[in-house]
Parts: sequence; structure tokens; C-alpha cells
Amino acid sequence: MSRTLEYAKELIRRPSVTPEDEGCQDWMIEKLEALGFQCETLWFEEVRNLWARRGSDGPLLVFAGHTDVVPTGDAGKWRFDPFVPTEDGDLLYGRGAADMKGSIAAMLVAVEDFIAAHPDHRGSLGFLITADEEGPSVNGTVKVVETLQERDEHIDYCLVGEPSSTDTVGDVIKNGRRGSLGGLLTVKGVQGHVAYPHLARNPVHEVAPALTELAAAEWDRGNDFFPATSFQISNINAGTGATNVIPGDCQVLFNFRFSTEVTDFELRQRTETILQSHGLDYEIEWKLSGQPFLTDRGALVDATVAAIKERTGADAHLSTAGGTSDGRFIAPTGAQVVELGPVNATIHKVDEHTSISELDTLTGIYQGILKNLLAG
Repeated sequence: MSRTLEYAKELIRRPSVTPEDEGCQDWMIEKLEALGFQCETLWFEEVRNLWARRGSDGPLLVFAGHTDVVPTGDAGKWRFDPFVPTEDGDLLYGRGAADMKGSIAAMLVAVEDFIAAHPDHRGSLGFLITADEEGPSVNGTVKVVETLQERDEHIDYCLVGEPSSTDTVGDVIKNGRRGSLGGLLTVKGVQGHVAYPHLARNPVHEVAPALTELAAAEWDRGNDFFPATSFQISNINAGTGATNVIPGDCQVLFNFRFSTEVTDFELRQRTETILQSHGLDYEIEWKLSGQPFLTDRGALVDATVAAIKERTGADAHLSTAGGTSDGRFIAPTGAQVVELGPVNATIHKVDEHTSISELDTLTGIYQGILKNLLAG
């Protein structure tokens, strides 16, 4: 059994459903302190976070990730107990196998082997690990980054172990992410009997043309790195449940995934201009979950591309698709950020699994990135 597989199993058998850590970070600290890392446990409310650093000079290369996992759902629908790591041929089953305990295992083994081969490597190594990535993400990475900034600790390169790959490990590198802006729109009407519509005002009817206009709007055309900004309605709620009552208000939950071609301020402004043009009586609550970020070709991207090519022989594809990640909290500090991890086909699903051989491949890629950036 490879050490990467051994470590992945050790982490999977700990039922660390967000925001619980269940001893994952204590286990990591034992491994990291043996390598000369200075480890700090940072609590923010109920969330445990780990900041570990080896060395004091720059550049600082940080592996970032999370020990928390999403709930399993009905465990009876799984082939195997989700917290009993199980091998089936080349597949490792268990909650977190792909997202992202497999990545953490690969990171640890890669760092162990790199330090053994290059004990006097240049720069510094770090680990930024949270138990709050799958939850609200308010007391995790974002708070650790704020703490580091207050101490004037600057991350130069950050490798996030999110499952970025599509078909085979290393085929896709996420070198950026779209921004996420959500809105809760409440349109006010006048409740009444459906047989007397002249005595009521139906907010569903009033908001429908505005939603049609918002859905059809061109917010931007994207660019070489990002697709065009999209507006999507995720939920509409109105009425009492009775068939003979005109609702008094209507709530619409929507989200923008936006590129670097537009700002969240512009999206808010244009949205409210459209709503006002339809004469709606409304209130809106905005929530900005993350700004878009992009790491262009440079030291980290080039080192990652080269490591994948050396290990697999394939040319990786750069992408900014997908949801948000904790990279959105690290990139604004000026750090170069990429995401590279296992195939993401089964993340958050029943029977989550990953390829055992590809975990070893991922370990080798991480070793190559370390060598390319810090071995000199």
C-alpha cells in the first residue's frame, strides 16, 4: 500500500462532516511537526483551522485545503460505509476520497519526499487547512488569511487541492474562478381572492416580465479566460398554498456567476435599474460570496503545467469553470493561485470515490511542482 493511499484512508475514516474536524488536523500536525513545520491551531467560533509553516524566507508556497466533508445522505444507499475507506480494484470509496482528503494525503506525501530529497530547499512551505470549506465559509480560510495579513505573512504561491480534473488527473488546472453574487428579491403585492383580482395586485404577474428581461440580458461577453456572465433563478416562492388566494408577495432567489469583465457593483446597478423600469414595489438583499480571480501564465502555472507534462505526458488545460473555492480568499492578497486535484465526477455524491493509481500520480505531480519552484 502506498503512503498516499494509507494517508487517504486515515483521513476518510474520520467522519468530519462540516464544520467538524474529528482529529484530522491533529493527525496532520503530528506528521508536519516531524518535518520541521511550526503548527498553529486557529479557532474562529466553532471552526478549527491549521496554519503550518516550515522556513522563514520567501518565496512561500502553500498547500491549501479542507478536512471537512459534506453529509453522506442516506448511508444505506452507499455500496460501502462512507466512513470506512474501501478499495474496489483501483478505486477508493469513502466520503472525502475525491473532495478532498485524497488531495491532502497526496500533499503530505509529496512534501515528505521533497524535504527528504531537498532538506535545504529555498523559500518556505506552508499548509492552510480549514474545516469550514463545505459550510458557510465564514470562519475558515478567509479568517486565516486575515490573520496572516495582520502579521505581514505573504503567500507567494498557493496550490489548492480541490478536485479540478475532468477525465484523468491533471487534465485540467483551475487558474481562476468566476465571482458569485446572489440576490433575494421580494416583490410586494396585495393579497386577495382570485375571483376579485381588481381588489388585489398579483406580484407574480408583476415580476414575471422583469425576470424575463433579466434572464435575456447580456451582461458581458466574457474574455479569453472566462465565459460570459450568467444570471440564473434558483427559486421562486409565493402564495399561501391555497388555489383561491392571490399572493401578497413573491420571493425570487437568483445568482450571478460573473467574469472579470464586470463588477458586482455594475451587476447590482443594472439589476435594480431593470426592476425599477417595471414599476415594481420591491426589496432586495445582496450577498457577494466571492470576487472573480485569475492567475495568468507565470511561475506557478508554468511549474504546474510542466510537472503534469513530466508525470503524465499530457498537456493540461487551463480553466476557470465550476463553482467557487477558497482560492477566492487567497488570490486577492496578490498570491498566485491554482487548483489541482482528483477527478471530480463523484464529489458530493453517493459512492464518492477516486482512482488509487491517480492519487499516486497526483502525489508525483505535487512533487514536481515543489521541485520546479523550490529545489533550486
